[in-house]
Amino acid sequence: MGKPTGFLEYERETACVLPPKVRIQNFKEFKIPLNREKQKQQGARCMACGVPFCQSGMMIGGMASGCPLHNLVPETNDLVYTGNWKQAYLRLIKTNSFPEFTSRVCPALCEAACTCNLDGEAVSTKENERAIIETAFEQGWVVPKIPKVRTGKSVAVIGSGPAGLAAAQQLNRRGHSVTVFERSDRIGGLLRYGIPNMKLEKSVVDRRVRLMEEEGVNFVTGTNIGVDIRAEELMKKFDRVILACGASKPRDIQVPGRESEGIYFAVDFLSRVTKKLQDSNFEKIPYELAKGKHVIVIGGGDTGNDCVGTAIRLGAASVTQLEMMPKPPQERASDNPWPQWPKVLKTDYGQEEAIAVFGHDPRIYQTTVAEFIPDKKGHVSKAKLIRLKSETDKKTGRKMMVPQEGTEEVIKADLVLIAAGFTGSEKYVTDAFGVEVDARSNVRTKDGEYETFVSRIFTAGDMRRGQSLVVWAIREGREAARAVDESLMGYTNL
Repeated sequence: MGKPTGFLEYERETACVLPPKVRIQNFKEFKIPLNREKQKQQGARCMACGVPFCQSGMMIGGMASGCPLHNLVPETNDLVYTGNWKQAYLRLIKTNSFPEFTSRVCPALCEAACTCNLDGEAVSTKENERAIIETAFEQGWVVPKIPKVRTGKSVAVIGSGPAGLAAAQQLNRRGHSVTVFERSDRIGGLLRYGIPNMKLEKSVVDRRVRLMEEEGVNFVTGTNIGVDIRAEELMKKFDRVILACGASKPRDIQVPGRESEGIYFAVDFLSRVTKKLQDSNFEKIPYELAKGKHVIVIGGGDTGNDCVGTAIRLGAASVTQLEMMPKPPQERASDNPWPQWPKVLKTDYGQEEAIAVFGHDPRIYQTTVAEFIPDKKGHVSKAKLIRLKSETDKKTGRKMMVPQEGTEEVIKADLVLIAAGFTGSEKYVTDAFGVEVDARSNVRTKDGEYETFVSRIFTAGDMRRGQSLVVWAIREGREAARAVDESLMGYTNL
């Protein structure tokens, strides 16, 4: 696929990124895509390798290698190279419900598994994907797919994140009547309130939601199933129910002073910022949430990085990011070979911005909070940090990070954001539907299946597999739709 010698002739080139001190002035996306001709050259770099791990989506070394959606990567790259954009779009949507989302927020598992990594740099598949879908929108190829025949069957989808939207799209196109319930005031779930606007502009989400509405999907916002509507009522009204509420229970940090004001879960803080921006039509930046404050972000990963970038845009006086684990190596270790996911140091946009603004990387490794110290009014004012050391538990043989006495340090902290991940689905939802959960609070199903142990109730996304990526959620939603369709019709063509 692509030009046979393209990977030898062309260097990897990606979108132009606005300088950190320029892009932090607003919450807009800051990547300027390549023009179509340059993007075609990037498609030419796909090397027609014998085994395209880029589209495998298999687990290697405990982590995913390649695209979980099994996107037809070599084919779409070749079509980009030849300039056959419409055919590239048609191939892409065979496997991916929302390329406009994955091409912006996915960590590019396809690129990590690209054979070009063996002696060079990966094909820029993620940006090729974005070029394909945005060209399709510009040319008017993305149109509502309204089913010609309705089956008379009805499905309720609880949650409007990527898993819920993917399931709803597929089932509606099959001809079933689909209603999506969302407890927030706007549709999108994680896409709306968990991912900042500079990574995924909300107009992109709105564009897809409008298309789905035109296709016949019914969206109901501001409705908390299990609270506003009882599960029993929903089961009477709908033939099938899909639980796609995400792993929305955040992991807390229990240390002295945790009850102090000014300490928030990262997802709550990011949601609040995004809501204020949207309520003002992005005309007012809510500087009052962080301006002049010393901010501590507890946790790495995408969410921690998003908190760093958001706090900087809100005028924070300083930002410190704590990571429990040791600093990753610059290059792959010998026990982390290709095509495994590369466990190497990654400096994301938020950290880049902190370096530009404050002159140093905000991350402190092998460190956590031992105590929050409030002021006289009960608001957090300082945090006592402590260093961690990796030790092996003699009984279990497991490695764990252990606090080291005598390494304590006190720093200023006016705002603390806990980005320590999520522990699973929320209890009130699982209790309402009577579904079983595992030790991690994920909804249980049989291996490889999507129906719960309660008849007619299915689940998908983070609620089933635990905290994961948008691309995995889309795959889960599509697979759950297949299972629901087969349950309703006795077969499926999804």
